[in-house]
Amino acid sequence: MRRRAFVASLAWPFAARAVDGQAKIALPRDEGAHPDSRTEWWYLTGWLGDSLGFQVTFFRFRRDEDTTNPSAFTPRQILLAHAALADPRRGRLVHDERAAREGFSLAQAERGRASVWIDDWRLEQVGDGYRVHLPGREFDFDLSFAGGGLVFQGDGGVSRKGFRPAERSFYYSRPQLRVAGKLSGGAVEGLAWLDHEWSDAYVPPEASGWDWTGLNLADGGSVMAFRMRAKAGGVHYAPPGDSFTPLRTWRSPRTGIEYPVEMRVRHRDRELTLKPLMDDQEFDARASTGLIYWEGAVRAYEAGKEAGRGYLELTGYGEPMKL
Repeated sequence: MRRRAFVASLAWPFAARAVDGQAKIALPRDEGAHPDSRTEWWYLTGWLGDSLGFQVTFFRFRRDEDTTNPSAFTPRQILLAHAALADPRRGRLVHDERAAREGFSLAQAERGRASVWIDDWRLEQVGDGYRVHLPGREFDFDLSFAGGGLVFQGDGGVSRKGFRPAERSFYYSRPQLRVAGKLSGGAVEGLAWLDHEWSDAYVPPEASGWDWTGLNLADGGSVMAFRMRAKAGGVHYAPPGDSFTPLRTWRSPRTGIEYPVEMRVRHRDRELTLKPLMDDQEFDARASTGLIYWEGAVRAYEAGKEAGRGYLELTGYGEPMKL
């Protein structure tokens, strides 16, 4: 049976069932920040029209160092943001990034609702949807998101990333979001995907990084698949039924890192071939998160016909991933 997104009306509140004694995901409460978790992100990707891809990600990190010092000047939470535009006419990924400590009117991630901002970059929950206001150096996003579905990933919203009990995340997605607004002053519309994920142990020590894809399908469904690659080679962990087979690679002329930008993805009984909108979608984020990764708009083909569009994320190919 084809895997389809569970499309909800987005009526509040909505809660996933408890899994293995873990707390439930309850919306809208869990749309907001979880400052006791080590790592968290709100991630929006999508296509604008037929030939533009975009990415907006806000990250929150809790510092590992001792933060018992009661001083307001002790940095307890770090916020970062990545934004990118994939435009084949430019021939390369155009991207920007921000980083700030929380507080002091520099940055904030609210609890209880999706509202996270750094300076004049903002992602905010508005009614049953979202809005992004993000003026970058080479592009400006002013986009609104509405409709779509709701998927609790993994087992009721608990997504395993490895074999130890702590190696899991709380994870839900909103595929098939309608997006409309302005890109650098020009009107745009399209289809998007939102992920919200938080964890204390996202990357197992044996893993080098992950391959992930989120796809909005033309039939109204969605597919999310991933694998954690092992430092020793091969696969460290993947959900049952998920596999990735590289079909073609691209080497970055800037970093020398080679990425499998064309993939065959199996998810349960579906086999999809992912082809990039363009090869050069490498994001060099060493100025904020310290990472270099490939985050690219892709078309998905099934039995030779285009079946959907989405994004492919490839991490840990230059050196092992650290969050």
